[in-house]
Amino acid sequence: MKIAFIGLGHMGSPMARNLLKAGHTLHVYDVIQSSIDHAVSAGATAEKSVRAAVSEAELVITMLPSSPHVRSVYLGEEGVLANVAREVPLVDSSTIDPHTARDVAALAAKQGNPMADAPVSGGTGGAEAATLTFMVGATRDLFNQIQPVLAQMGKNIVHCGDSGNGQVAKICNNMLLAISMIGVAEAMSLGVALGIDAKVLAGILNTSSGRCWSSDTYNPYPGVMEGVPASRGYTGGFGADLMLKDLGLASDAARQSRQPIALGASAQQLYQMLSSQGFGGQDFSAIIKLFQKS
Repeated sequence: MKIAFIGLGHMGSPMARNLLKAGHTLHVYDVIQSSIDHAVSAGATAEKSVRAAVSEAELVITMLPSSPHVRSVYLGEEGVLANVAREVPLVDSSTIDPHTARDVAALAAKQGNPMADAPVSGGTGGAEAATLTFMVGATRDLFNQIQPVLAQMGKNIVHCGDSGNGQVAKICNNMLLAISMIGVAEAMSLGVALGIDAKVLAGILNTSSGRCWSSDTYNPYPGVMEGVPASRGYTGGFGADLMLKDLGLASDAARQSRQPIALGASAQQLYQMLSSQGFGGQDFSAIIKLFQKS
């Protein structure tokens, strides 16, 4: 297919490369020239604007930083909706609030362009390895149409229901991830402060009822596991500020729906504290620093 790919950041760039490997023709655009150059070196065609990228596209995929960016790229005078051909499907893989996803999709549908929200889970490693999970909000027909393309960038493509439900799944998952990471960080720090060896405690947690992904796959305590950010100074992985952004999305969505999220709100405040202390660029498992004695 001839695909317009807009947004070539840490996630978008490897996703685009996997589509090139699958044999698609990509016309790419990003506000950072070096990101475009990197995609061109992998076989993509550079474009100087969103308008140029989508003008002849058979499919449009975007991976953007936030809700305002999505609105600007899709709704601006030089944006996607003003320049894409009718009936061309649109896929936004950004992580944004469900209301924005539904608003933009409704406007796209009015002019004859079916649109899916398809945020991802799996991090940069999953993007590189094409093992991402896509959480897709779309009609069943659109999901069936785009699923083969998404499967060239991920291994788990889930239909979550109608428009916006992909974003719902993503923010709920990440809110729970933040809460569980804080819980593991707190428990590990308490145990070590009380005198138990960190590896022994982790082993017990991981064979007991406290076991979770944050404890058995991504443990935040230094020296407990190899190959995780805690073993390399909390570099790489999923940034704490990105987690803070997702918790903000969950908080905003909860407020609009009048749904209480007591633990989610507490998690947001703790990650805000971590960021204010200068650790926002580190992996989100660095939240354990709030529980360790200096």
